[in-house]
Amino acid sequence: MKRETHGRLEQVKGRAKEAAGILTSNETLEKEGARQRATGALEETVGTARRKLGSAVARVAAAIRK
Repeated sequence: MKRETHGRLEQVKGRAKEAAGILTSNETLEKEGARQRATGALEETVGTARRKLGSAVARVAAAIRK
């Protein structure tokens, strides 16, 4: 859950940087924001996948114990 939350936060910060770059015509800031947003999205996806995999493993382990 922590990784998912951190990924969402990075996306928000990236969008803010990207918007600030667009408003100030600062291409470097805009690109940095876009990269941060993309990295955050990836981090959120990885976190979600890990959480779901952990849940599936726990369900399988519980089924085996029965």
